[in-house]
Order: sequence, then C-alpha cells, then structure tokens
Amino acid sequence: MTISMIAAATENNVIGKDGDMPWHIPKDLKYFMRTTLGHSIIMGRKTFESFDVIKPLANRTNIVISRQANLQYPGAFVVASLAAALDIARANQELEAFIIGGQQIYQMGMNIADKIYLTRIHTELVGDTFFPNIDPTIWQLTSANPITNDPRSKYDYTFNVWERKGKD
Repeated sequence: MTISMIAAATENNVIGKDGDMPWHIPKDLKYFMRTTLGHSIIMGRKTFESFDVIKPLANRTNIVISRQANLQYPGAFVVASLAAALDIARANQELEAFIIGGQQIYQMGMNIADKIYLTRIHTELVGDTFFPNIDPTIWQLTSANPITNDPRSKYDYTFNVWERKGKD
C-alpha cells in the first residue's frame, strides 16, 4: 500500500488558521476530491471537526485519530494511532491511503509516507497550523503543474507531487 499525504500550504508552510484554511481555491478542493475519492483518508480529530458539517467525506473510508477514549463519529473509524489507522486501510485492501491533516498527523506521517501531493500556494500568510518542511535530500519532486491567473483564486499555486527517494 502506498502511504500518501495530501495538503495545500503557502510558501511559509501555513495550512490553517483558527481551524480553517485562510484561502479559498475551488480547483484545489476539486483536486483533493479527485485524488482521494474511493480511498482511505486519515486525519486528526480537529481536521475532521473542521469540515463544514461534521460528517465523513463521501465515498472514502474516513479514519480519525484521537487520544479521546470512546470518541465516536457515525460513518467514521476512530483510532488512537497512525499505525492503527494504517491497519484499517490495509485490512480494506487499500492501494493508496491518504493522510489529510492536521499538523501533528502530517508530522507523524512524514517519516513513513511514500508520496506527498502538495498544492503550493504562492504567497505567505499568517497561520497557526503548518505543514512540515520537505527535505529535498529525502524527497524528489516528480510532478509540478503551475496554475496562474485562476479567476476564482487570488493566489497562483502549483500542484506538486513529491516521491520519497529510493522507493521503487
């Protein structure tokens, strides 16, 4: 199974502020949906609770990591660790599982992920939640699709795909 992370982050690695994304880029939301549809998505409790309506994202296996014992969300698995979340994805015979945030879950995933889908938003914003730095000695940029002059976004951005070096 491929372990992937998917995120959007500014040049200074901001992914959130006050429990929300400090931008609105419809093409990125569509990219996220297309990329993760039909797969397992793994997230922290705060990320799950940041959805507009606190319910699982459709047509995906939603797995929430939380330290809160006995926490339950209808339609989602709740586990205590990233390892347990990956066990569920493997048990479902997942080909690619996606870590979708937040900051702590991304930090845990950085050491085990095989691939990173990162929409790099070409600006710097103030935030309180960050994506980890991508070390170019460990990761290789394998795809970059720049989007400029998007009339529905006030920022230019690039859809990047990074793959861990030495993985075949």
